[in-house]
Amino acid sequence: MKQTTLAGSFTLKGKGLHTGLEITATFNPAPVNHGYRFQRIDLEDKPVINALAENVVNTTRGTVLGTNDVTVSTVEHALAALYALGIDNCLIEINASELPILDGSSIEYVKKIKETGFVEQDKDKDFYIVRKKIEVKDPETGSKLIMLPDDGFCVNSFIEFDSKYIPNQSATLDDINDFEKEIAPARTFVFVREVQALRKAGLIKGGDLDNAIVIYERELSQPELDELADELNVPRQNAKELGYLNHRAIAFPNEPARHKLLDIIGDMSLIGKPIQGRIIATKPGHGINNKLSRLIRKELRLHEVQPPIYDPMEEPIMDINRIRELLPHRYPFLMVDKIIKMTENYIVGVKNVTTNEPFFTGHFPQEPVMPGVLQVEAMAQTGGLLVLSTLDEPEKYSTYFMKIDDVKFRQKVVPGDTIIFRVELSSEIRRGIATMRGLAFIGDKVVSEANFTAQIIKNK
Repeated sequence: MKQTTLAGSFTLKGKGLHTGLEITATFNPAPVNHGYRFQRIDLEDKPVINALAENVVNTTRGTVLGTNDVTVSTVEHALAALYALGIDNCLIEINASELPILDGSSIEYVKKIKETGFVEQDKDKDFYIVRKKIEVKDPETGSKLIMLPDDGFCVNSFIEFDSKYIPNQSATLDDINDFEKEIAPARTFVFVREVQALRKAGLIKGGDLDNAIVIYERELSQPELDELADELNVPRQNAKELGYLNHRAIAFPNEPARHKLLDIIGDMSLIGKPIQGRIIATKPGHGINNKLSRLIRKELRLHEVQPPIYDPMEEPIMDINRIRELLPHRYPFLMVDKIIKMTENYIVGVKNVTTNEPFFTGHFPQEPVMPGVLQVEAMAQTGGLLVLSTLDEPEKYSTYFMKIDDVKFRQKVVPGDTIIFRVELSSEIRRGIATMRGLAFIGDKVVSEANFTAQIIKNK
């Protein structure tokens, strides 16, 4: 799957939920590996904030991103729409410190993205693949998020409130393609009992009955409710009549749970990569969401590339017979057993290291260790298969080293190990010259790495 960006720019205008300001936000195409970024065009230097989990500075009633005292808040609804519709790269220009709240959901963003369209880019998507259970908890609130391996991206959201109107609700998204219909229209919600405290804190200056579900489930005195209605510039209501204050009917019986699921998607987009896995959220909120996304971001920073998934039972892309047709190497110098994945830009190969390898006879008799130079050779052979596969008659060509740089060996390779090689083109092949980056994994650890340049030459 290729990365995507918008086919053009679009603009949305509306008031900010917390500032009450009239705001303009323009969504623009962006180059590969750009990710999501916000640019404050109202400030002198037009600073840019990367939409990444480590840049979250506040999670009170919304996700706030910040860098060097410059912030942008209420980003989750727009990010959820971009993420769910598969947009990888986008620059969002805004003229205030938050995005417009619109109707309190993601649907207007979704409509504009679909109206504008998207274009594929010349770089593969880089997924974050969940390989094992990941869990974060907040003992004080009882919030908990669990990530589990899955074939796609799925979310289960369970919410609990001390309210007879939404005591327990749940929502599920098993297919991201259902986001537009099932999740995007779900609006943010607030309890009347929270509104007074939020306004005293200087928040929700732009909140009204058109951009949030307002739940009135604990009776106030008539003067208190009248005063609040006047502050919010909404019609007064009988203090005895509990329930939803909105004139517009709720979109779904479990709309609050669906909106919490929407928030999870927006907050998880701050990982910076599309996710392959399932999230199970109990009493989610922006704080616990950010805790999980920060944990994953930390893992990503420690590992340049996620280890490839290797299922020994899966049919290979190339078996040893096909490899022997493409490579001229033979015993004892053929270092690749099979190819398990290949795209236009990268390839994944497997080498099973056994005690019968001839180099173990002298390296070393009492402590068999695979020589590092042979690991690099195996990387190069794997990369050669990627390069040769682009040719019309690959059997008539060979690849030869021209240069090897930045070689590192991190861990011994010994009999019984299975090495997974991931080799990626660093740039386009030009004039028969291929520049590649190779990584060798055992399990989830990098054992060696190298950059190398090879020349493609026709055999005589």
